[in-house]
Amino acid sequence: MNPCDIIRKKRFGGELTEAEIRAFVDGVVDGSFADYQISALLMAICINGMTDRETLALTLAMAKSGDTLDLSDIPGVKADKHSTGGVGDTTSLVLVPLVACCGLKMAKMSGRGLGFTGGTLDKMESIPGMKVEMDIESFKRQVTEVGCAIIGQTAELAPADKTLYALRDVTSTVDCMPLVVSSILSKKIAAGCDVVVLDTKAGSGAIMDTMEKSRKLAEMMVRIGNLSGKRFSALLTDMDQPLGNYIGNALEVEEAIDILAGRAGGDLKEVALTLGAHILRNAGAAPSVEAGIEMLDQKIASGEGLKKFAEMIAAQGGDPRVCEDTGLLPKAKSLIDIPADRDGYISSMTTSDIGNAAKVLGAGRERKTDALDLSVGIVMKVRVGDQVKKGDPLCTLHVGEKSDRVGAYNLMKRSIHISPEKPEKKPLILAVVE
Repeated sequence: MNPCDIIRKKRFGGELTEAEIRAFVDGVVDGSFADYQISALLMAICINGMTDRETLALTLAMAKSGDTLDLSDIPGVKADKHSTGGVGDTTSLVLVPLVACCGLKMAKMSGRGLGFTGGTLDKMESIPGMKVEMDIESFKRQVTEVGCAIIGQTAELAPADKTLYALRDVTSTVDCMPLVVSSILSKKIAAGCDVVVLDTKAGSGAIMDTMEKSRKLAEMMVRIGNLSGKRFSALLTDMDQPLGNYIGNALEVEEAIDILAGRAGGDLKEVALTLGAHILRNAGAAPSVEAGIEMLDQKIASGEGLKKFAEMIAAQGGDPRVCEDTGLLPKAKSLIDIPADRDGYISSMTTSDIGNAAKVLGAGRERKTDALDLSVGIVMKVRVGDQVKKGDPLCTLHVGEKSDRVGAYNLMKRSIHISPEKPEKKPLILAVVE
C-alpha cells in the first residue's frame, strides 16, 4: 500500500483498516516506510486518535512484527505484571517470587530505567553476578524449574515498537494514548503470558500528568488487552510520593529483601501484595483478592518468598547470600542527611524531583548508554502526613565519587513540602479496572 494514502486517510480523521495498519507496521520493520512518513502518521494519530478497533489492530500487528513466545509447553498458568513506571517502585522484586510460591509461573520481561523512573533490570544487576540477558530456551527452562525469572526483552520481540518509540520520543507524540497502549501491550502479548496485571501510576511521578489521563490509560489498556484474548486487569496507584522508602538500585533490592524477610512493610508491600493477589485471582489460584493477599502474606511469614527469591538469583548467576546479608550489595561512599528547616507536617512531595535527585547522584540515566552507580540513591525518612521538627532528617543521600551532591541536595530540598496543617490522607490504590 502507498504510505501517502494511509497518512492522508488518518490526517483527515478516517479509520484505518486492519490491512492498512498491518502494512504500516510491516513498513516500519522492513524500512519501506521512511522515518518522515512514519513520523507524519504518528502525528496524525496523535491529533485524530484511534478507535478501539484500530488500536487493537495496531497492538496485534506490533506484537506479530517479530518473534512471539510460545510458553504453552510450560505447565500451569503463566503470568506477568507491568508498571507504567515510578520512583521507589520495587514491586516486581517482591511479588514475582511470592506469586511463584503459590504455584503460578512468573515469566517476567522487564526494562531499564530512563529519566527519573527506575528500571527492574538495573536493580537486578546490583546483585553481584546477576545475569538478566538469557536466551529463550534457558528462560523457559528456568520458569519451568524455578517458577520465575526476570530478564530483559529480546531484540526480536515486537521490533516495530523500538523504531516507533524512538520516533515518538523526537516528535512529541510519547503521551499519545493509542500509541502508549499499543507499545506496552504489544510486548506483553508477544511475551506469551496468559494473565497480565498492570500497575498504572497517577501523580507527580507518573508518565501521565493527571488522574484523568492515568485512569483513561488503565481503562484502555485493559479493554484492548482483553480484546486480544488474554486476561488483563489494572490497578491505578498513587505516585505523589515514592512508593518505597529506598530509591536507587542496590537500595531498592535491599528494601525488597527486607519485605520478603518480614522486616519491613508500608506502601510498597501493600501495592506489591495487591498486584500479586489480582494475578492469583485472575489465574484462578485464589477465590478473591483478599484471599490472595492472605496467601502471599503467608509466604512471607513462612520464609518461602525470600527462599524463592534466592533460588531465582542463583539460577541467574547471582549471589543468593544477599538475601541473608544485604551488606553484600554495593554500598555508597558517603551519606548526607537533609534536615527539615521548620516544624510542621509533610504536606506533599514532588516525586519527579526525587527521582531526578537519584538520577543526578548516578542511580538513573538520561540516555540508554549512560553508566550507572548501582550503590547510590536516597533513603526517605518521612512520608506524607508525618510530623517533623526543625532539624529532623527528611532523607539521607547515598553519594558516590561522581555524584552531583549539590544538585541532588537542592532537588530534594524543594521536593519535600512542609506546612503547619496535617494533610488529608490519600488512598494508595485509587481504582481497580477489571
